[in-house]
Parts: sequence; C-alpha cells; structure tokens
Amino acid sequence: MKKALITGITGQDGSYLAEFLLYKGYEVHGIIRRSSTFNTDRIDHLYQDPHLPDAKLFLHYGDLSDSGQLTNIIYNIKPDEIYHLGAQSHVRVSFDLPEYTGDVTGLGTTRILEAIRRSGIKTKFYQASSSEMFGDAPAPQNENTPFRPRSPYAASKVYAYWMVRNFRESYNLFACNGILFNHESPRRGETFVTRKITRGLANIVAKKGNKIYLGNIEAKRDWGYAPEYVEVMWLMLQQNKPDDYVIGTGETHSVKEFLEEAFGYVNLDWKKYVETDPRYFRPTEVENLRADSSKAKKELNWFPKISFNDLVKIMVDHDLELLGLHSPGAGKEVIKKKGLEWH
Repeated sequence: MKKALITGITGQDGSYLAEFLLYKGYEVHGIIRRSSTFNTDRIDHLYQDPHLPDAKLFLHYGDLSDSGQLTNIIYNIKPDEIYHLGAQSHVRVSFDLPEYTGDVTGLGTTRILEAIRRSGIKTKFYQASSSEMFGDAPAPQNENTPFRPRSPYAASKVYAYWMVRNFRESYNLFACNGILFNHESPRRGETFVTRKITRGLANIVAKKGNKIYLGNIEAKRDWGYAPEYVEVMWLMLQQNKPDDYVIGTGETHSVKEFLEEAFGYVNLDWKKYVETDPRYFRPTEVENLRADSSKAKKELNWFPKISFNDLVKIMVDHDLELLGLHSPGAGKEVIKKKGLEWH
C-alpha cells in the first residue's frame, strides 16, 4: 500500500485529493494546524477512528512555518508521495499580509524540500504552483511563458517554483510543479469570488440577503472543476521523470460572465443584486489568464471534462441545497453523466 502525505488536506484541493487517493488504495496522511475550533469539515466524511484496523486516513498537527515538525512528520511517515497544497492562498489577502504569505507560501515549500533532502527518504514531491505567477504576461500561458507576478502571493509562488526546480536539478529529487489555473467547486472557500457569487445568489433566492459586493468583474480567468485537477496532480507523480506542467481548460471567462451564468440559471438579473466595492480591488490586477495545456494533453493524456457552464451549475445547485432550497438540478446531472468515477 502506497503512502501519501498531503499538506493543506482540509482545503478544497486537499479534500478532493484525499478522496481520490483513498479510492486508489493509498494510506493517506494529512498535516493540519492546531485550532480551538474544528476546521476539518471538508474531510469529515472521510475520517475513521485511527485505532480501527482498516483505517487509511491519519491526521498530524504541523505548520508550514515549523521546519522541525515538518521534518519529523516526513521522516516518521516516509511517504511515497508528498502533495504540497498548503499555503496562504488568497491573492487579495496577500497584499495585507505579504510577510506571512512569503513565509508560509514561499519558504514553506523550501522547508519541505529540505526535510526530504535531509531525511534521505525516496519520495515524489508535487508543488502546487499557480497561474497567478504569470501575472500580466500575454495569454495564453504555457510552460515557457515568463513569470510576471503581480501580488505577494504570486511572487511567493514563483520563489517556491524555482526552489522546486533547484532541488530537482541539484539533488536529483523527483519534484514537479503543477501550474494550475483557477479551479473551483462547491468546496471552494467562501471568500473566493466564485463561491462568493454562488453563496450570495443562494442567500438572495432564500430571501436572506439582497446584495453581493465584488471588485473587478472584468477580470478574466480560465476556470475548471477542482476534482479533475487533483487527478492530474497524481498523474504527474506517476511519470518516469519529474517535470512541470500547465493545467487548465484553454477557455477564458470574466467574473461578469460567471455572474450572468449563475443568475441566469435561476432566472434572475445579476445587475439588480451586484455592487462594486473598491476594497476588493487589488493594488495590481491580473486581467487575463488562459492556459495552454498542450504539454499535459500530450504527455499525461489529460483532458478536462466539465465545461465552464456546467461548473457554474454544479456550484449553484450545491449552495441552493445547502440552504434547503430546491435547485434546478442540472449541475447534479452533469456530475452523473460526466463526473469522475471516484467522486
């Protein structure tokens, strides 16, 4: 039985990846931060009492700022694969907390790479890189596009990317960068724009709210479905040689288009409910991100299945049902027809 270690296991990607690896028969270990309140709701359905003989999911307290504890966890578990998804990942927040973002998002990766090197264990390492690293570089962006980061978060991810490359080339580590473009789901954090829209819409339908406040609705992104993206993380670590890959749908849509699709799905006019709030604008904006995933399609045989329109429906259905409301159900039908076998 293979062992995998996931940082950020309680996040959107971490929870889907844990599901996927358990489906594949892995023993899964996750690092979580100690908190006085429960913060494991995304993986509660996966949890088993670790005392049970068939338990395959185990959680360990740790922090990306604590190199000693990271080293201990990695040395004691000796995982076959490490998926580093943990970070301060909110771009707008990174402007308010640039030092913290650099420490956790940038140096956190270095701490794990050093722990691997010093422990001497044979493991494969996946680094969650980000399309934000491309910044205002012209679209479409691929593995050869120069990075032009436009936020402390993006700059931290660029640093982490190059540390992965450096350790791979200096110490012959099996280390990959997955440069993933925006990927969303019903498990997306509630302060991210897509989930902010679908939750806000559900509150409007339920008569619990009447406004959604957003920043730049003209920004364009390449939006995919998160469960598909965790599969490609795994695929990268199954290759014979480590490499870096850009992952996305190849389509770009604006926040405004997301609003139109979401509100149109329940026959409402978004213009009546959405207002602009300057506090949500970034000091430096990224206007247009679109992936050229030709390399991943050729070498990993990976192709996205869920379209932008389907993604919006999936998220709206979920947030309506979360409030006990009836949903149109088209999103659930898409998952049944095109959905991923394990999910």
